[in-house]
Amino acid sequence: MTDDADPTARNRLDEEESPYLRQHADNPVNWQPWDEQALDAAREQDKPIFLSIGYAACHWCHVMEDESFQDEDVAALLNEHFVPIKVDREERPDVDSIYMSICQQVTGRGGWPLNAWLTPDGDPFYVGTYFPPEPKRNAPGFRHLLEDISDSWIDPEEREEMEDRARQWTDAIESDLEETPDQPGEVPAEDVLESTASAALRGADREFGGWGRGQKFPQSGRLHALMRAHREGGRDAYREVVSETLDAMADGGLYDHVGGGFHRYTTDREWVVPHFEKMLYDNAELARVFLAGFQFTGRERYRDTARETLEFVERELTHSEGGFYSTLDAQSEGEDGEREEGVFYVWTPEGVEDAVSEYGPAAGLSDDDTDLAADLFCDRFGVTPTGNFEGQTVLTLSAPVEGLADEYDRDEDEVEELLRAAKSAVFEAREQRPRPPRDEKVLAGWNGLMISAFAEAAVVDSESWADTAVGALDFAREHLWDEDAGRLRRRFKDGDVRIDGYLEDYAFLARGAFDTYQATGEVEHLAFALDLARTIEEEFWDADEETLYFTPASGESLVARPQELADQSTPSSAGVAAELLLALDHFVAHDRFESVAADVLGTHSNRIETDPVQHPSLALAADTYRSGSHELTLAADTVPEEWRETLATTYVPRRLLAPRPPTDDELAPWLDSLDLDDAPPIWTGREARDGEPTVYACQSRACSPPSRSVADALEWFDE
Repeated sequence: MTDDADPTARNRLDEEESPYLRQHADNPVNWQPWDEQALDAAREQDKPIFLSIGYAACHWCHVMEDESFQDEDVAALLNEHFVPIKVDREERPDVDSIYMSICQQVTGRGGWPLNAWLTPDGDPFYVGTYFPPEPKRNAPGFRHLLEDISDSWIDPEEREEMEDRARQWTDAIESDLEETPDQPGEVPAEDVLESTASAALRGADREFGGWGRGQKFPQSGRLHALMRAHREGGRDAYREVVSETLDAMADGGLYDHVGGGFHRYTTDREWVVPHFEKMLYDNAELARVFLAGFQFTGRERYRDTARETLEFVERELTHSEGGFYSTLDAQSEGEDGEREEGVFYVWTPEGVEDAVSEYGPAAGLSDDDTDLAADLFCDRFGVTPTGNFEGQTVLTLSAPVEGLADEYDRDEDEVEELLRAAKSAVFEAREQRPRPPRDEKVLAGWNGLMISAFAEAAVVDSESWADTAVGALDFAREHLWDEDAGRLRRRFKDGDVRIDGYLEDYAFLARGAFDTYQATGEVEHLAFALDLARTIEEEFWDADEETLYFTPASGESLVARPQELADQSTPSSAGVAAELLLALDHFVAHDRFESVAADVLGTHSNRIETDPVQHPSLALAADTYRSGSHELTLAADTVPEEWRETLATTYVPRRLLAPRPPTDDELAPWLDSLDLDDAPPIWTGREARDGEPTVYACQSRACSPPSRSVADALEWFDE
């Protein structure tokens, strides 16, 4: 059989655009992408599939590649006895969710790399995450595991047991991801927000911030629930947990104190040592929660943190045409030329001194001040000879400016200026280091999350952020959206566009478009959000099951059709879609969007009520359904600066901005572009009065009198 006749006779990943797959194109393993050729080959050759799922910035994926997938003997076993398939979880979250489900059910944990052995029909019979090359800490050695599984597959009795297990596991996957309750309930009651916040409070780490007693992950959805609940009259402890967690994330090693932006998570309870990859979605959701935190607490440092995060994204994760790249790797080259985790970000006192000495003068430091500035930087950010990470230091905020001013007998303003110059010098020195590799996939859904962050920053910080949101939205419309078909593709990479969009792509990008409309008052973004929402209804809504599925009805058939209900590394796509549809219901001439949202929330009400901290996006959507949005219709050619300042500094938890032209004559072209015969209720009768910008506040079909003051309109919500 020739290589052309047997695609599994060679490694085919050099034909792929995914950076993660291309990382493995030189492995001696005959890796296949997940496609019909590979799946057909497994069935024709009657070989089990070895499925390995990871992503470009995954540290332990790199480790397993170095230890096993580069090994000629391991490759020989895989090539002879299996059809090895590599999947980029960022491109194929549907495949990942299916096999991650059974991994979590069987082993009690998940993570990447995710490794699963499947029957030729795709049913899993063995699963795990990282496997060491030799047995270690109760984990089997990878090579011996391959030998055992291949021997069992050719033994008729053992194979029958494996196939029985595969059928049972597939049933378990379907039960976990696909099934819906026989008797859907009602949308959770009005106390859903309080119960969510109360549960989040019970699980909070009040000593170090966040949740958990080991690794610490960002939990933006829980923070939004706590802020919203406190605003609605909840306990002071909700506010305390928000501040404790935001401070911990902004002060610790999760945050990049030199270049801005957040790493994926920390390996410790104290938020000190991160896994150093930087993901677009984390920085999107954290920027949004820090902007909300600024409005909620009035603490300017939270807005500063969000601003620095967005500056990082513009500088390091933005395509020249406007879209956003996916990730920065955890590893980069060290001084010895070997790839090491975190080496780009960590410091020694000597390294800081050298950086400030070389680059300090360009940052405004005199020769007499360089030593002092370096000492202040080391004290401020905890840089010590022993370090906190393999002999070097992950920067954390370790000393307050006022304490340093006292210690060094300097004015606080002078200390601030010296630290600013030292930080600039350290940044320039770091720029000379080999950079972490960048995954330059542009993913529709992740771009939607970041577009929302920039749009929100245009409201809370500076109007100029809207330009970045619009640029990314234009990129998505040009490269990923087929307007004629009304369909979205998930991934763009170097001109190559592939993969039908999932619910997260439509929901996140639609929310980004709607948020951009709210920030700019440009109707084209609202129209795009409505187009995406219509496809959500057509492709992902199942009227019989009364749920939203993650994969489109017209998409590839897998062993299960998953739903995404819980918030994980990204918000629940079902929860975001439900909240989005409730918002867009204000701008359509039918009630289907609201009905879909209500039915989804009713179908999954038991999940929301019994485990709200795992389902905060759905819980927040249920709260919006029960309580109604805080609608602000802004009738004006240009939003007055006074209004902008008020909106920027006021926390309004269910805020829905509905800008419109000041007159109905000017509104008419908007209605044409939205294919509406009549103005929707949120715009009807809400013209500018006496030629002056006018605001209308409404909630649950009750409205304030027209006002020329946003502050007065906001007060109406509290009456």
